[in-house]
Amino acid sequence: MATQRGFAVLWAASSLSNLADGVAFIAVPLIAASLTQDPRLIAGLSLCYAVVRLLFALPVGVWVDRLDRRTLFSAANVLRGIALLFLALAFHFSGPNLLVLYLAMAFIAILEGTADTVAIALLPQLVGDKKLDQANSQIAATQLITDEFAGPPLGGVLFAFAAAIPLYSMGGLWAVAGLIALALPRSAPPTVDSDERQRIWAEAREGIRWLLKHRLVGALSMISGLASVGYMMAFSILVLFANEKLGLDSTGYGLLLSFSALGGLAGSAITPKLRRSLGYRNVILGSLALGSLSLGVLAFSTTALLAGIMLALYIMHAVIWNICSLSLRQRLVPEHLMGRVSAASRVLGLAGLALGSTLGGFVGHVSLILAVASGAAVFVLCVGLAWIGVEKEPDSTC
Repeated sequence: MATQRGFAVLWAASSLSNLADGVAFIAVPLIAASLTQDPRLIAGLSLCYAVVRLLFALPVGVWVDRLDRRTLFSAANVLRGIALLFLALAFHFSGPNLLVLYLAMAFIAILEGTADTVAIALLPQLVGDKKLDQANSQIAATQLITDEFAGPPLGGVLFAFAAAIPLYSMGGLWAVAGLIALALPRSAPPTVDSDERQRIWAEAREGIRWLLKHRLVGALSMISGLASVGYMMAFSILVLFANEKLGLDSTGYGLLLSFSALGGLAGSAITPKLRRSLGYRNVILGSLALGSLSLGVLAFSTTALLAGIMLALYIMHAVIWNICSLSLRQRLVPEHLMGRVSAASRVLGLAGLALGSTLGGFVGHVSLILAVASGAAVFVLCVGLAWIGVEKEPDSTC
């Protein structure tokens, strides 16, 4: 019962947090686009976000393995809420400012990295190994409903009234999520003397070494990093692509993203069954191939309907891939190293996001179509890496 209650609390807090993320996903680019039409500056927000998370990823992983995870998860969400409320007040009284937006997103990036790493480390403690696929699928489905189905149109509608309104909403949602998280069970931190606690980078290296030695988890992390490049090359300039190539306004852009979430819901529903019938390797290969195909067709889409279908297929691939790769990592990584190994893996993903944002901004400055098509090409490389790196059936190692 305690375990079920703990998962319910994590699910509820994550749901509110993801709803705030969904509002941010459309509101922040729209705010930036209202201040500048330079795709490099708009994509730069994603770059800033990724770089800051990259710089703090390894220390965050150490904190997750050192400290009470409930407290970290709660504090990260509450502080995100406070930061957004201050940003909204600044925008309300002094008007939108691109520099202030960059600074706020940098601070929030640190907190989101903390919350995400803690959530990954907490889940195996709350559910058994046999229920990880199902639990991750349930969280993924809820995340899609809140983060991409409900959040984006809500963010678009709120932005239509005033730029500060979605910021107030995001801040309130994150703050409430942090308070709910206080009902999670405490996790006893390992006993470490003061000398050891000063060696934060030495502790971080333990996670890196484990990741480098484990062939399967290491390969999945490399694929994640490469896939992040392809993702951000397309999505860092998607708001401009939707406006210039599809003729969509802010509300239409939000609806487009909401429609794409339907593919993710389907993916979260079928992943456990696909994994049981086809095995992790085949599901991973198929999902990455679907990611490449969907971005390739999206690049040359001229109607919102076709673009929506391709985005739905892309989100389906992303959900299937994330559930499989995350469940494998949670099963295979020792509990006392979960934060550090997750952080080391996240470094590769964040480096990919930073590189993809940079490439997306500059390639998009030349051609928005080329930026999306290049993302599709990157996923072809992901398929090749998965074919080589995920050789044997991972189920046998679990």
